[in-house]
Amino acid sequence: MKRVWFILLCCVVFVLSATLTAIISSKVSASFSPKVEWSDEVGSTVVDIAYGEHYAHNFDLYLPADSSREKYGLVVYLHAGGFTMGDKSGDKDILQWFCSKGYVAAGINYAMPTDEDIAHNVYSMSLDVKRAMTVVKAEAEKRGYPLDGMIIAGGSAGACLALIYAYRDADSSPIPVKAVISMVGPTTFEPAFWMGNDTADYSDVEQAEAAAVWLKMMTGADITPQMMQSGEYRNVQRLISPALLVSERSVPTLGAYGRLDKVVPFAVAEPLREALERCDVKHDFIVFPRSGHGLHRDRECAKLLYDKMNEYLATYLPLHD
Repeated sequence: MKRVWFILLCCVVFVLSATLTAIISSKVSASFSPKVEWSDEVGSTVVDIAYGEHYAHNFDLYLPADSSREKYGLVVYLHAGGFTMGDKSGDKDILQWFCSKGYVAAGINYAMPTDEDIAHNVYSMSLDVKRAMTVVKAEAEKRGYPLDGMIIAGGSAGACLALIYAYRDADSSPIPVKAVISMVGPTTFEPAFWMGNDTADYSDVEQAEAAAVWLKMMTGADITPQMMQSGEYRNVQRLISPALLVSERSVPTLGAYGRLDKVVPFAVAEPLREALERCDVKHDFIVFPRSGHGLHRDRECAKLLYDKMNEYLATYLPLHD
C-alpha cells in the first residue's frame, strides 16, 4: 500500500504543480506574440456562447472585421490549467492575434473537477472539446463566417486536449483539421513516465495498484490492477494519450517543450516525437533548453516558435481572397 499512497501523492503534486504554473504556462501564448491594438477595425468578440448544459460549456468567438470573404480558417486555442483550473479569457491576447491575421478564433472552456463535482477527467474534457466544435462552426456561420478548415492549439492541459482532438477526432470533425500546435502538452499518461521511470513492472501487485489509481483519476474508467498486468489498460489509456493516437494519416504537428519542465516532464514529450517520426508525419519540435513549463527562459526559441506558428498558419490554413 505504500506505493499506492506514493502514486496518490504524485497525483496531488501533479495537480498542485500544474495549478501553480497555470498562470505562467497560459502566458506562453501571449508573452512573445505581437501585441494587437484591439478595436472594431481589427475584429469583434462574442463571449460565452453555450454549447452544452454545464456552466463551463461555453466559448468565445473572435471575428475579423473583414466579413466579405466566402470562406474563413478557424484557429482554436484551448486554455492551460492542469485540468483543474483556467479559463478561455486568459488567452485573449493570442486569440486576438490570430483574429488580427484574418482568422476566426475560438477559445473553448471545458468542465473540470471541483470539490462539489469530481466526476470530470481528461477523457470527459476531450469529449467536451469534441462536442463544442459543431456549435463553433454553426455560430461562426450564423454570423457570416463560413469555415472550411482549422488549426487547433493549446497550452499545457489545453495542448493535450488539442492533440487528442487532432489525432482521435479529426475524421469526424465538422471542420477539417489541418494541423495542431502543442505548447508543453502531455503526450502520454503511461503511469511509468509520471512515476519517473521509463518502464514499470506491473507484475508487481503494488505497482499495478498504484498505476490503476493514476489511470482511474485521469480517465474516469474502472481500471483494475489485473488490467494493468494483462495490458488491457492500454485500450483505455489510448483514449487520452496523444502519442498512442498518431497514425500515418495524422495532421502536421508543431510542438514546443521545456527541457527543464517539472510539471510535464520532458520524457513525457518524447513518445509523441517518436510516434510522429515512426509514422512519417510532418512535424516540428522546438526544445527550450533552459526553460521549464512556462517556456520563458529562451527568448530565441520563443521567437522561433512564433515564426513556426506563422509558417503553419500560412501553409496549412492559407487565407482566402
